[in-house]
Amino acid sequence: MSVTTDEQILNADTSMGAVTLRVGDLDTMSDYYSRAFAMEPLEERSRSREVHRVLGRGTTPLVRLIHTPDLPRVDPRQAGLFHTAFLFETPETLAATVYRAAQDPRSRFVGSSDHLVSEAFYFTDPEGNGVELYTDRDRDRWIHDGEEIRMATEYLDPNSYLQNHLNQRVLDAGPAEAGAVGHVHLQVGDVQTARTFYVDALGFAATQTGYPGALFASAGGYHHHIAMNVWNSRGSGPRAASLGLGDVAVTVPDVADLESLTARLAATSIPFAGDGRSVTVTDPWGTQVTIGLPDLSVDELIAR
Repeated sequence: MSVTTDEQILNADTSMGAVTLRVGDLDTMSDYYSRAFAMEPLEERSRSREVHRVLGRGTTPLVRLIHTPDLPRVDPRQAGLFHTAFLFETPETLAATVYRAAQDPRSRFVGSSDHLVSEAFYFTDPEGNGVELYTDRDRDRWIHDGEEIRMATEYLDPNSYLQNHLNQRVLDAGPAEAGAVGHVHLQVGDVQTARTFYVDALGFAATQTGYPGALFASAGGYHHHIAMNVWNSRGSGPRAASLGLGDVAVTVPDVADLESLTARLAATSIPFAGDGRSVTVTDPWGTQVTIGLPDLSVDELIAR
């Protein structure tokens, strides 16, 4: 693994922000994310022919839906979104959200896994976007192999998990219970090219390289904020315009972090745009990534 300096890596307090999805049926998708994942609409705005709707928990935006019905459906073989991973603070909050999602007939349950660092449940939304619901184990239980964090994909019994953790009080609380975007997992055409962009240029640090056809990376020693795989998309080129992933949001603590990022991007001749509060860049497959400052207003999110 390459050696990095502070100027080459993202701040340890970096986190992920609301993911943007382009959707064909705004009302169905909004209703689904509200009912299945206990999110509430926070804001809505029309921009030209597009309608932007932000949903979240409390005051935390978790997903922005952009109504663009003229675009074709997601091609599962092209680069783009593998899944958006929503992180919950406790097993009880996770269990309540999993129960809601499983009860919604529009959900497709894909499976559940014990990843050693986390426990996770996977669904597919009505327009084919992957969703992970998960909670982390305490960091002092994570196993480190040198600079990498040990992860696995072991069986997790969903029924047993719900029996052990489902709590009526938390279930009734719904969107009042906190949630966050914990990580985003992407489909890419080539892992090494993805590493050059997400690790060498953006400044994430690789945390797990042992999964064939995949790379996991993070800031601050987290197991992963971003993951990239070629399991469905090996060899794919730039994305065609379609429904699905519209933007991956990364949050950094202060302006100095944006300045370090722009210096890295300039040194690698990667085009970017900035407005003093955020930097927008496109990965080699046409996926937009926006790195912004904290306390993003819903108005700023919609304006992206």
